[in-house]
Amino acid sequence: MFVARLAGTPVFDPAGDQIGRIRDVVVGLHDHRPPTVHGMVVEVQPRRRVFLPITRVRGIEAGAVVFTGRINMRRFEKRTTETLVIGEMLDLTVQVAGEPMTVHDVAMEETSPSVWRVTKIAAYRGRRRRELRILNWNEVSGFDILQQDQGAAGLIAAFESLRAADMAGALHELPAKRRVEIARALDDHRLADVLEELPPDDQIGILGKLEPERAADILEEMGPDDAADLLHGLPDEQAARLLALMEPGEAAPVRRLLTYPDDTAGGMMTSEPVILPPTATVADALAHIRQQDLTPAVAAQVYVTRPPTETPTGGFLGVAHFQRLLRDPPSTLLGSVIETSVDPIRPELPLQEVTSYLANYNLVAAPVVDELGRLVGAVTVDDVLDHLLPEDWRERVIHDD
Repeated sequence: MFVARLAGTPVFDPAGDQIGRIRDVVVGLHDHRPPTVHGMVVEVQPRRRVFLPITRVRGIEAGAVVFTGRINMRRFEKRTTETLVIGEMLDLTVQVAGEPMTVHDVAMEETSPSVWRVTKIAAYRGRRRRELRILNWNEVSGFDILQQDQGAAGLIAAFESLRAADMAGALHELPAKRRVEIARALDDHRLADVLEELPPDDQIGILGKLEPERAADILEEMGPDDAADLLHGLPDEQAARLLALMEPGEAAPVRRLLTYPDDTAGGMMTSEPVILPPTATVADALAHIRQQDLTPAVAAQVYVTRPPTETPTGGFLGVAHFQRLLRDPPSTLLGSVIETSVDPIRPELPLQEVTSYLANYNLVAAPVVDELGRLVGAVTVDDVLDHLLPEDWRERVIHDD
């Protein structure tokens, strides 16, 4: 059973209920003997990682791991004598008959009832992954060496299908060195999505290890509000340098957001909601909110303004909610379906009043308009939740016992 293929596999209790998914396999390395499998790291909601002893595993099949008895829901903590297969063994450079090779995957098998060992290694030379060799454990050496440049292709492949929030949880659990290696190997768009889900300390730690030009590219890929929040946590000199390296058009909305206090509508808002002129049609609006990269809160309404339609826009006219868009013919002009009964809010409105505003009017988002009547952004309910929750809420979700 190759371990990387187990990543994300559902785990079922004796009653047949899914309790989580496999995120890694824990082994104990010995001098020359095949490593003993101690158990599996299982992620249960909300993003808590627990330990499932291998002796409790009743069956491992394609698409399912079934265990017997009960599982201890205390957060998993790796012992100093243990190694994570996916997190630490994949992508290692090992020696095979004196020749360096890279670990692509690791196979384990049940050598006796309830006793599993790592017995095979899938490895390749250089970058030629197509020329994989399946080797016995005793043919390979070098797993006991902590390498400075381990690579990341295997681990990224194992976690390729994870949502950004789940990938962030996986990164958070890795040693800092390994976390940076994975971050460097991710493409800009994927890394930006993952960074948005990481605790602030992890964000700053990863960004600080990247080349400044790459860090600026990542900030450009992030939502302006998330990029501004990250820059708020950096020293002023470093933040200014990164802003200078960003494309002017990408840096401008981030600079505007940085001028507002963090706990105000201006400090929380996104500067890139869906904005269209009144001459656009319902069909145009539906096409825009159908975009896959929009969050549900942002896609719930279209903001209608006079040109220009990039923030800060022309005069703000109103909001067209998606439910109204679904009720009107596609050819209907947006100017005739906008909601004007709810007033927009100002950038300086404090967090508590923004919260009350959304609650009073049962809204998932609110337009933010400056003193000139221009739309400068929108505050969504998830923006408000991020600021209402304790600063360390992401760590609490990940580390909750």
